[in-house]
This record gives sequence, structure tokens and C-alpha cells, in this order.
Amino acid sequence: MDIVKDLLTFLADNVFGQVPILIGLITLAGLMLQRKRFEDTLAGALRATIGVVILFIGVEVFVGGLTSFQTVLASAVGTTPPKADRTLADFLASQGGTIALVITVAFLAHVLIVRIFPAARYLYLTGHLMFWISTVTVASLVTIAPDADQPTLVLCGAGFVAAYWTLQPLWMRPLMRRVLPDDRFGFAHTSSLACLVTGYVARPFGDRDKHDTEKLKLPRQLSFFKDINVSTALVISVIVLVAVAFADDRVVAEQAAQMDEKLSPWVWGLLVGLRFAGGIAILLYGVRMFLAEIVPAFKGFGDRVIPGTRPALDAPAVFPVAPTAVMVGFVASMVVFLACLGVFAGAGWFTLAPPMIMLFFVGGAAGLFGNVVAGWRGAVIGGVLTGLSLAVGQAVTWSLFDRTAPELATLADPDWYVIAWLIKALDPIIGGAAIWAIPIAALAVTVATLLILGRRERAAASQDAPEAAAGRA
Repeated sequence: MDIVKDLLTFLADNVFGQVPILIGLITLAGLMLQRKRFEDTLAGALRATIGVVILFIGVEVFVGGLTSFQTVLASAVGTTPPKADRTLADFLASQGGTIALVITVAFLAHVLIVRIFPAARYLYLTGHLMFWISTVTVASLVTIAPDADQPTLVLCGAGFVAAYWTLQPLWMRPLMRRVLPDDRFGFAHTSSLACLVTGYVARPFGDRDKHDTEKLKLPRQLSFFKDINVSTALVISVIVLVAVAFADDRVVAEQAAQMDEKLSPWVWGLLVGLRFAGGIAILLYGVRMFLAEIVPAFKGFGDRVIPGTRPALDAPAVFPVAPTAVMVGFVASMVVFLACLGVFAGAGWFTLAPPMIMLFFVGGAAGLFGNVVAGWRGAVIGGVLTGLSLAVGQAVTWSLFDRTAPELATLADPDWYVIAWLIKALDPIIGGAAIWAIPIAALAVTVATLLILGRRERAAASQDAPEAAAGRA
């Protein structure tokens, strides 16, 4: 039993938890299944792996600046993050093995579901979110059943997580078809519910053909804003410099010294904006590089192992479609979150911690999907909804994790909040001793959904067949 446990933990830590390795292995297997030549197979797998590495380098470049900016911003608005008796590090130290097992068992269950039900269609491949969704699920289960043993947490958590990984790309599919009509890959990110709500709310407010962010007409003097690298550098630099102007000089000096002890705080603020733009450019290059390999390679799985399957990928995979919309969504989400920060602090309700990384990825994704529905107005709506959801979610969820890892509330994407509160809401109904009802219900809903979708697809195919035959005649 210990050997099996150690093997599953090894896979979670070294394969599923390492996105470049996971993507590289899948690309390698897909190309081998297509019987590509050795040199093409090796080169394709390495290009996909390197593409993901480049993507994460880009993320590291601008995330480092965002983390420093977050500290300066908190000083500028005079807020202090809430204190917690327990920490995420403590929770991972006690439940890290459980989380690793949940990831591995859930992924195996997810693959099995996708193999059995053609309507499942997408294989969830966002490795770092596999970890975080499993962490949030285990923390939520521990909250309602603190005495549950490890096997119970692993099996209950894996069942719930496998259901989420299966269904999440499916409820995003209608919006994704607007972004990628050819359905090359699905969307696998925990911003999905914010994006989904944006898609519905934005519909009456505009039209993509008329208001597309990528087709905005600007005066000649402002035409440089059409270059996403230039506009990103300018916008972020201005925001950082404004924060520097109002922040405590000592705090700004400490952050600037981490880059260079001789650096002026104002020059540091400018460099943070430039590094952010550079990081985004690197990220987008990495995305294009690994997509060029993983999508065609995945055809090997679709043809031989899991027929009809497509990969479901991280949010940055769609960012190149409308990078301006991504920036509009990010800026709008940040402005709204900061407004909420001031209101909440003034009312004495809760001291928010600005989650700049989440505001970028979630706000950017919601802005992109808002754009495909209603143009720039939809992108703004997506950012507004993101700022509100992250602010309110952080405030109301902090206490939910007070016995496990409260930081999960400040690191969260919208889907995390829904998962946590959904499990919490079931507690009075089933009681902590009956947490087995959670994975059973989640898997039952998954199977029922896939059966209904499969029936609809078969009915649509049967209707299209006579029309196609008549057209050939």
C-alpha cells in the first residue's frame, strides 16, 4: 500500500505538478501515436516543453513586479492585510500528502470519464490549477469534517475534483467557440465562472463587430496604443508611479532596493511597468510556441487513445486572440477592487489585500470573453465583475478557512469561492460524517450532464446526415 501511495505522490509532485513536463510528455505521446519520424517527435516535444518554460518565465518576470507593487499599493491606501492564526504553509505541511494523492487519483478518474463519455470532450491540463483546486477542496472538506481520515479525504476530494475538471471546460465551451470557432482546445482556468457571468451580463451592452477592442479607431496621436506592448508599459507604469507618490517612502525604498540598492523609487516604478510589459510579451510568445505543438500532437490522443478529445488549457492560451481586451479587463478589475478596498476599510468591514496576480489573470480572461460578446464594453464589464467578485469573495471567505488556510481567500479565483461555499452549504444538509455524499452527488451530476449532452449530439448528427446526403446528391 505504501508503494502505491509513494508512486501516486511521485506522479503528483513530478508530473501533474510540473506543467512543462506534463505538456512535454503529452506532446511526445501524441506524436508517437501519430507515428511521426523520430526527429520530428523529439523536436516537437521539446518545443512544446520549452514553450511552457518560456510562458512561465514571462509570468515570473511580471509577477515579481506585481508582488512588489502590491506591497507599495497597500502602503499607498493605508491598509494592512488581516492576521491569521493558521497559515497556508502549516496546512500544506499537514495535508500536503493528501493533496498530492487527490491530484493523482482525480486525474486518473477524469481520464476515465473522458474515455467513457465522448461528450466530455476535453482533458484538463492546467497543472498548477490542478494543485490549487485540490488544495481548496481538501481545505473545504476539512472545514466540514475535521475528523475525517486521509483515505476519506483523498477519495471524496478526488471525486469532486474530477467532476469539476470534466465539467468546467464544457460550461465554457459556448463562449470558447466565439473565441476559437474551430474548437482547437478548451478553456481550463478557475476564472471560468466570472467569464461565464460576463458573457451573459454583457450581451445587451454592445456588439463585437462594432466595438471590438482590437479594432478600436484611435486618433493619430494616440495610435501607439494599438501596440499592446507600448500600451501595457504606459498604463502599468503610470499606475505604479501614482502608487509610489502616495506610499510610505520607506516601503517604496525597500521594494526598490530589492532590484538595486542605488535605484531611485521613481525609476523603480518605471522599471516595474516596463518589466510587466516585457513579461507579457514573453508569456504570449511562449503560448504561441507551445500551442503550435500541443494542439496538433493531441490529435494522436483524439484518434487512438481518447477519441474526439481536445486539450483544455490555461487562460494565457487565449490571450493572444485579444491582448487589448485582456489589458482593459485587468485595469477595470483593479480600479473596481481598489474602490471596494476603500469602501470596505471605511465601513470597518474587512481589510482587503490587493491580489494583483489574480486581478490580471481573472480580469484579463473576463475582459477577453466580454469582448467577444460586446466588444470593449464587455471587456470593461468583465473587469468590473472580476473586481467585485474578488473583493466580496475575499471578505466573506476569509473566516471560512480560519481553521485551515485563510490565505486561500486572498489567493483565490472566483471558482475557488464557489467551490468552498458550495461544500460549506452542503454541511447542514449532509453533516460532516456524510461527506461521501459530496463526490457521489458531483459525479452523478457529471454523468447525467454527459449523457444529456451525448444524446443531443447524436440527435443533431442524425438530423445533419440526411441534409448532407441531399447536398451531395
